[in-house]
Amino acid sequence: MSAGTPPVRIVLADDHAMLRQGVRLMLDADPRLQVLAECTTGAEAVAVVREREVDLALLDVSMPEVNGFEATRLILAESPRTRVLFMSIHQSDPYLFEALRVGASGFVHKSVGGQDLADACLAAFRDEPVLFTGTVRTLLRRHMLAGDHAALTDREREVLALIADGRSGKEIADSLFLSEKTVENHRSRILTKLGLTNRVQLTRYAIRVGLIDP
Repeated sequence: MSAGTPPVRIVLADDHAMLRQGVRLMLDADPRLQVLAECTTGAEAVAVVREREVDLALLDVSMPEVNGFEATRLILAESPRTRVLFMSIHQSDPYLFEALRVGASGFVHKSVGGQDLADACLAAFRDEPVLFTGTVRTLLRRHMLAGDHAALTDREREVLALIADGRSGKEIADSLFLSEKTVENHRSRILTKLGLTNRVQLTRYAIRVGLIDP
């Protein structure tokens, strides 16, 4: 973010006071971020979004009254422009899948350091997916022929897997020995075939079409 750009306005919700205060200290240390309010429940976070201009809701998954997933649905209904990022102690894939299903950008583990947390918040604000490395790529490879993926060529499937893994255009080009322009052409065709418009939608689609083991 350039100098003079307003900070990302955040509502922070976690029912554990000590952890919440520690997270706030890390966020307050970054001038690009501003914590507008601290909440102990999902319902409180929804109320803040209803009353104030919030750019990002940073939510715990497990909270009393209204959990993080339900709070996300309510927050996005109130303010579709607000982004959501989960904090969790869980590292199991179903939490990530459910986060994406309800419209969040992803989630971070509660053990992350201050810089990683700040970077994750900024990525979520930019509507970029915040994912565990390799999770989506592995599942995409396992289920690549399911549903509309059959319409993609083998090369497009390779590019799709790398995009969903968070790779940049240059990284994909280097990995597949292609030019960045060719990678961008593949990306455009993938989005067109799947009826999507950006990386986040692509990743959410990949999760939604049955990439979860029962």
